[in-house]
Amino acid sequence: MSMSDPIADFFTRIRNGKDAKHRFVDVNYSKQVVEILKLLQEQGFIEKYLINEELYKVRVFLKYAEGRVSVMQNIIRKSSPGLRRYIGYKKIPKVLGGMGIAILSTPNGILEGESARKSKCGGELLGLVW
Repeated sequence: MSMSDPIADFFTRIRNGKDAKHRFVDVNYSKQVVEILKLLQEQGFIEKYLINEELYKVRVFLKYAEGRVSVMQNIIRKSSPGLRRYIGYKKIPKVLGGMGIAILSTPNGILEGESARKSKCGGELLGLVW
């Protein structure tokens, strides 16, 4: 069975894993998912990820603070296959006053909201993380 929205599935697996306080989560491999994971690791929302090319899976190690409190409070999907949400660089949202990030798919690749704003590049608003 084919999946209609792999990014929404990825976000849901991450959200469910952090709510259940799992150490890691296995997600389906795609180039977009790996680019989003690079962004999340750079911003400090996840510890690391390992790619298994034979099984087409990626193991994502979630990051927790003291007391097993997740660093990532929420991750939501804004655009969907049925309703794509495109925004210009002037309308990129600031998530929790800069504490979170907006993830955009731009002509320059998948970027975090602040770097997309600096490069004056809008695109599809994939999701928000805080």
